[in-house]
Amino acid sequence: MATNPPETDAPQAPSRSRPHWGRIFVWIGVLALLAILALGLRRAQEGPIGVGDTVPNFTLTTFDGETIKLTDLKGKVVVLNFWASWCKPCEQEAADLETAWRLYQPQGEVVFLGVDYVDTEPEALEYLEKFDITYPNGPDLGTRISQAFRIRGVPETYIIDQQNVLRSFQIGPFSSLSQIQTMIDPLLAE
Repeated sequence: MATNPPETDAPQAPSRSRPHWGRIFVWIGVLALLAILALGLRRAQEGPIGVGDTVPNFTLTTFDGETIKLTDLKGKVVVLNFWASWCKPCEQEAADLETAWRLYQPQGEVVFLGVDYVDTEPEALEYLEKFDITYPNGPDLGTRISQAFRIRGVPETYIIDQQNVLRSFQIGPFSSLSQIQTMIDPLLAE
C-alpha cells in the first residue's frame, strides 16, 4: 500500500501572480516611444502651412548679418522664397523673382526674403551673385524656418499678407513674372 508523504509547514516558493515591475516599466517606455513616433509622423504628413493660417514668427539672419523678424514686417506683404544653389528649378525662377523685387521695392509695401536651404555659404553667395539677386537672403540655420513651413523641397514660395497670414504659396518654380504679380497685386489692393 502506498503512503502519502507527510504534509509539512515548510514555506512555499512565491507565486508568479505578482506583477513584475521591471516588465511594466519597459512596456510603458515602449508605448511612450511609439506615441512620440506617431506624433512625429502625423506632423510630417500635415504638409505645409495652410492658406489662411497665421504664419509662425521666424528670424532670418542674412548673409550680410542683418536680422529680420517676420513680426517686424507686419503691414507689408512678404514673399518668402526657399531656394538652394544646387537646385536647378530655382535657377528657372531667379530672374523673375529679382525682377519682381525691383518692381515692388520702390513702394516699400512688399518685402522679398530668400531662405537658403541646406547649402554651403560659398555656393549660396556665388548663386546670388550669378543671378544678381539683391533682395535679402540668408541661410536657414538648423533648418528652423523650413521646418516651421514643413517644406517638401525647393523652390517653394509663400506669400504672407500684411497681418502675417499665409495667403498663397507656390510649390516649384514660378513660370513667369506675371504669375508672381498675380499672387501679390490682390493683396496690395486690399
